[in-house]
Amino acid sequence: MKQDIYILGIESSCDETAAAVIKNGRQVCSNIIFSQIELHKLYGGVVPEIASRKHIEKINQVIKEALLQADLALADIDAVAVTYGPGLVGALLVGVAEAKAIAYAADKPLVGVHHIEGHIAANYIEHPDLAPPFMCLVVSGGHTHLVKVLDYDQFEIVGKTRDDAAGEAFDKVARAIGLGYPGGPKIDKLAKEGNREAISFPRAKVEGSEYDFSFSGLKSAVLNYLNQCEMKQIAVNPADVAASFQYAVIDVLTTHAIRAVKEMGIDRLVIAGGVAANSSLRENLQNACDKEGIRFDYPSPIYCTDNAAMIGVAGYYAYQKGVRHGLDLNAVPNLKIGQRI
Repeated sequence: MKQDIYILGIESSCDETAAAVIKNGRQVCSNIIFSQIELHKLYGGVVPEIASRKHIEKINQVIKEALLQADLALADIDAVAVTYGPGLVGALLVGVAEAKAIAYAADKPLVGVHHIEGHIAANYIEHPDLAPPFMCLVVSGGHTHLVKVLDYDQFEIVGKTRDDAAGEAFDKVARAIGLGYPGGPKIDKLAKEGNREAISFPRAKVEGSEYDFSFSGLKSAVLNYLNQCEMKQIAVNPADVAASFQYAVIDVLTTHAIRAVKEMGIDRLVIAGGVAANSSLRENLQNACDKEGIRFDYPSPIYCTDNAAMIGVAGYYAYQKGVRHGLDLNAVPNLKIGQRI
């Protein structure tokens, strides 16, 4: 009798073409990622059409390599899990079409996975004792959410950004101070050389929604500071700007997350998404959680950025819950957390 369950995960929502094999929802048998960062650096950001074409070129290769590293054939796979939203519609369609073709040809169940729910599930990989309920701070280029994870497939959005996501603000500020793309890792690195108290940037609060975020005003404050320095011919220290901006973002993220955990009676906080790899954010949250007696966990950097292992993990729990999609599954670029299609 077959005991183990193997899920083939496929991810192509933005600019990483990825495939992975997950065993029993927690063990990564393989995790192959082809990143397009170097290609999109030329344009200062992701170009959707170029991303889609590169996915088409690479997706068969990464899936073949994922199966090879896992030492499995398609016949050994129990289900195919794929990101179907949110993301760039053209990029998503490549992964969805590939997953449907494999599921049909190999006669395997097809499981559509929400990209952000995949990011949350990345925490299960390295923390075997992690189980709902817990609070997750999702911080990425397109999303900033506080999510109460009630069960493996049940999510309650506690707070969200009203405008720019934190990662989007990082990219825009990085471009403004001449760091280029991708902004998050470059600001994190440069900030270590600066004084986070050098410039007083604002911390926005959303009236009537204490857990919501707003970073548009902070981004504008940084741009105004740079413009004023230029007009007054004052030398700008990019490291101080990076450090002060980053500290303002991290301060708000930390304050909101800790308040939500305490007020909602949760004793465990995790983070997810590309910005979750930020070393200063991890350190600040760890210190705040230690002070408040809150258990704090986070994924390794490889599982923070887009990858297929997290999709395989989320797909495993969806598969166990009986989730199955037909060959009419389509890409949903604006898919909401908890939405089922």
